[in-house]
Amino acid sequence: MNIHDLPAAPLAGATAAVNSVLLGKQHCVRLAFACLIARGHLLLEDLPGMGKTVLAHALAKTLGLGFNRVQFTNDLLPGDLTGAAIFVKERGEFVFHPGPIFTQLLLADEINRASPKTQSALLEAMEERQVSSDGATRPLPEPFFVIATQNPVDQLSTNP
Repeated sequence: MNIHDLPAAPLAGATAAVNSVLLGKQHCVRLAFACLIARGHLLLEDLPGMGKTVLAHALAKTLGLGFNRVQFTNDLLPGDLTGAAIFVKERGEFVFHPGPIFTQLLLADEINRASPKTQSALLEAMEERQVSSDGATRPLPEPFFVIATQNPVDQLSTNP
């Protein structure tokens, strides 16, 4: 599916479908579609339970996009996100196993909890639409859209 070629009528229908799941957030839904069409990404900052994850799920399901969710924590490694080469003894070689970033819509939950190295791996993928690992560069699927979330800084449950 090429979201960038959608005519206005199906786009309006998709927007209405997401709005029917996420009540009272029409402005946020409109901005999410605008980011996706503009080949950008979206950062949502809000309190827990305000529909950030629901928006990502509804958008992916409505548009038929591949979807993965990654909970960012301070011990999440870049390879946990991008994937890693694993040695396969039977073949006598390393085989790359793609990480959850290899999807069309990635929900990067609570990115403010991740280490700078992991955030850097995410930012490279967002900017370049590719992942560099183990000396190889691998393209990400099209479209590639990240919805990143974070809780407000003053939220007590957020770990630095």
